[in-house]
Amino acid sequence: MNPGMTMTTNATRLLRLQSWLSPAFPIGAFSYSHGLEYAVEAGLVHDRESLIDWLDGDLRFGSGRNEAIFLGLALKSTGQDFLEVAELAEASVATKELALESLSQGQAFLLTVQRAWPNETLKAGADLLVEAGITPTQAIATALACRAHGIDPDDALHLYLQAWSANLINAAVRLVPLGQTDGQLAQAALEDAVITTAREARSATLDDLGSAALIVDWASMQHENQYTRLFRS
Repeated sequence: MNPGMTMTTNATRLLRLQSWLSPAFPIGAFSYSHGLEYAVEAGLVHDRESLIDWLDGDLRFGSGRNEAIFLGLALKSTGQDFLEVAELAEASVATKELALESLSQGQAFLLTVQRAWPNETLKAGADLLVEAGITPTQAIATALACRAHGIDPDDALHLYLQAWSANLINAAVRLVPLGQTDGQLAQAALEDAVITTAREARSATLDDLGSAALIVDWASMQHENQYTRLFRS
């Protein structure tokens, strides 16, 4: 093999996925709290245990679960079916700030991945969304990149949800505030919720979408009018 050539291996795919879902990936994830900032302001989240309860409920029954379902469906759909999933994902974001959070990160994600890891399949998928007038959510953008680069769907689902919860835990560490160790204890406590939600998302359909964690959406709505804010959502 020519030393100048590269071969995509499973290790390469995992490295890319880890890079894309890292807090250091430049999509501005650090500036969003998913309504958590208001939850802290209102006293709904005030320590490690209440943070775990909040995120566990969102992962299993709320927007975290819906994100996983959209990601799972987008990973395995093509053509018109993919566009239907992407369009519904864009339309299903519950509040103005959650839309800003998901759509701005989705757009930034696609731009950065295409620049750092050029890929014709990914470009074609992104162009298809533009032609259809659809702005990708973070889940849809991640699915496009993972499909184009041959990332295993199980790896994508599990690590996406892990990164999703980790970003909100990092926000809570600053907001509550919590210690770094408390943050890691919270991450460990959410492993079962991540694994269960990812597993269920693999076989879910559009009919399975829905939320029983409306308090998250309410917190996001209240955050729009919060007087002092560190985060954009």
